[in-house]
Amino acid sequence: MPIVRSAALFVVAAVFEIGGAWLVWQGVREHRGWLWITGGILALGAYGFVATFQPDAHFGRILAAYGGIFVAGSLAWGAVADGYRPDRWDITGALVCLAGMAVIMWAPRN
Repeated sequence: MPIVRSAALFVVAAVFEIGGAWLVWQGVREHRGWLWITGGILALGAYGFVATFQPDAHFGRILAAYGGIFVAGSLAWGAVADGYRPDRWDITGALVCLAGMAVIMWAPRN
C-alpha cells in the first residue's frame, strides 16, 4: 500500500508542478496575463506541499524522483494541451526516467 500512496502523490504533485509551469508559460509567453501567472505560482507552491507527504523523508531522493515524473509528465502534458507529438526517442527517454524514478523511490533498501 505505501507504493500505491506514493504513486498517487506523484501523480497529484506532477499535475500541480507541470500545470503550474504551464500556467506561468501561458501567462508570460502567450500573454494571458497575471491571473494565469498567479495561478501557476500557486500551483507550484501546492506541488511543494504535496511532495512533503511522500512516505520517504529524504528530500534529495524525493526531488530526484519527481524529476523523472516531470520529464514523462511534461511530454504527456504537451501532447494533450499543446498538440506536441513526442517521437520514439522522447518516449524512450520518458520510460527511462520513469524506471529511474521507480528505482530511486521503491528499490529495497537495508
